Amino acid sequence: MSAQYKFLPVLLLFLNIHCFAQNQNKPNIVWIVCEDISPTLSMYGDTTAKTPNLDALASESLVFEHAYATVGVCAPSRSSIITGMSPTSIGTMHMRTGKDVFSWGKRKYKKSIPSVDIKEDAIRQYSTVIPDFVKCFPEYLRAEGYYCTNNQKTDYQFAAPITAWDENNAKAHWRNKPKNAPFFSVFNFGITHESRLWLNKDKPLTVSPQNVPVPPYLPDNDITRTTIARHYSNLELLDKEVQLIIDQLKEDGLYDNTIIFFYSDHGGPLPRQKREILDSGLKVPFFVKDINSKIKGRTDQLISFVDLAPTILSISGIQPPDYMQGNAFLGKYTSTPRAYVYGSSDRFDEQTDRIRSVRNKRFLYLRNYFPELPKYKDIAYRKNIPMMHEMLSLKINESLSKEQLIWFGKKTTEELYDCVKDPFNLHNLAADVNYQSQLVELRTAFFNNLHKHTDLGLIPEAQLIEMMWPDNKQPETSNPVVRVEKNMVSIASKTKGASIAYKIADNPDEKFDYNSHWKLYTKPLTLKKGMFVYALAERIGYKESNIVIYKMKK
Repeated sequence: MSAQYKFLPVLLLFLNIHCFAQNQNKPNIVWIVCEDISPTLSMYGDTTAKTPNLDALASESLVFEHAYATVGVCAPSRSSIITGMSPTSIGTMHMRTGKDVFSWGKRKYKKSIPSVDIKEDAIRQYSTVIPDFVKCFPEYLRAEGYYCTNNQKTDYQFAAPITAWDENNAKAHWRNKPKNAPFFSVFNFGITHESRLWLNKDKPLTVSPQNVPVPPYLPDNDITRTTIARHYSNLELLDKEVQLIIDQLKEDGLYDNTIIFFYSDHGGPLPRQKREILDSGLKVPFFVKDINSKIKGRTDQLISFVDLAPTILSISGIQPPDYMQGNAFLGKYTSTPRAYVYGSSDRFDEQTDRIRSVRNKRFLYLRNYFPELPKYKDIAYRKNIPMMHEMLSLKINESLSKEQLIWFGKKTTEELYDCVKDPFNLHNLAADVNYQSQLVELRTAFFNNLHKHTDLGLIPEAQLIEMMWPDNKQPETSNPVVRVEKNMVSIASKTKGASIAYKIADNPDEKFDYNSHWKLYTKPLTLKKGMFVYALAERIGYKESNIVIYKMKK
């Protein structure tokens, strides 16, 4: 391993991380987010895909060896990113609750869907009503003057509130910001998503099927190799898309003074990767380029997706709110490094279970609430993967190896894996007398976390929906109330936890448009006579209020 990939001395690294971006009052921040990839990139030792642009970015970055999603699928995982909270603590752990996947969301919810909860009770689509004190973290940035853009996926398990972003669409970009405003811009790339294993079938393979690594839990045959080659080819397409953002930053003279994050929203897209809370489903590539690339190298610090929200606030000089469960790992408010990361597995589409995980730097612990349920979930969407039907056929014909049959086997209440000796998590050590101390340690960590944080996944989903949407009806946010005193306009909503967006105009325009740049209300406004103020209130999970229009009369 070359010198640039050696772990930095722990003390020096901690001091550098603590000072990360402190010299920048309000640093520009860009997130480059891809979908469904494990650390199968050259900076993690896998050179199958040629990704020169990501390699170059990583060489100027701090590369994290132990970064983990909270769930092995996008929507619950993204809910933890945007809130700094575990999905099980805010009720967003079931995949998927509604169709609020892009931009501001569809905001329409079917009363009947082909899914049931753990008790086999019917459920409906819904926008998750999270605790009233929890906000999408870009609100805190906007309140401090940041211009925040998201292009374009949201998928938070609730409709993105209008107060979260200045722009939230396919054209959202820092280039639209006001002059001199700092920015936080997110770019989501879907080229590596699970669906591209079949949707990109007509694109040329740029990686040879003969040259791809086949994990032992998958059958090594032509169709498997072709599917894996498609994934690595998609990685090479991703590399070109990422370079477009890097080029734009450089064109604008912003590359050196912008902090850039690169990560995947969870682990790989292949069978026994996505949706699992093994390393194949939760462990992700993750690296951060500092201002002028001052801090680079590698770190084995554990980080979880719940840490992202407090970290962005920390490097922006904003103290993270106490309710956030994550630890800031960069910036002014850097926390003590965590000892464990936690994962969850509940409903995925039409299949339901309940599993929890705890991971330290070496061992992975799983707690199966329903060991009588099979490990393998027969999810219709996954059967679109070209190799999936072949794998199921091999199982029926008893042609799978011992390692490949594990996915289709029975569960035990507890599982324990040595992720150094067993990186594919194939050998359950929970009953091994030589590993009882590690089992006890992680089991204790599991129960301590359970006692510390509410796990709403213990409530059957149909009952949870009734708690959020009483009488099967989405609650509504109260209309904002506008008050005027001495040319100062104040706006409030009676709904606890609601945030308020507003616009100011010279002429009335009653046509509502989410993309017309609503501002976040944080303090009373000063308006001139004849001007109009438009106000909208929204609590996460609730239906948004009506728009209230007020004309200044004095």
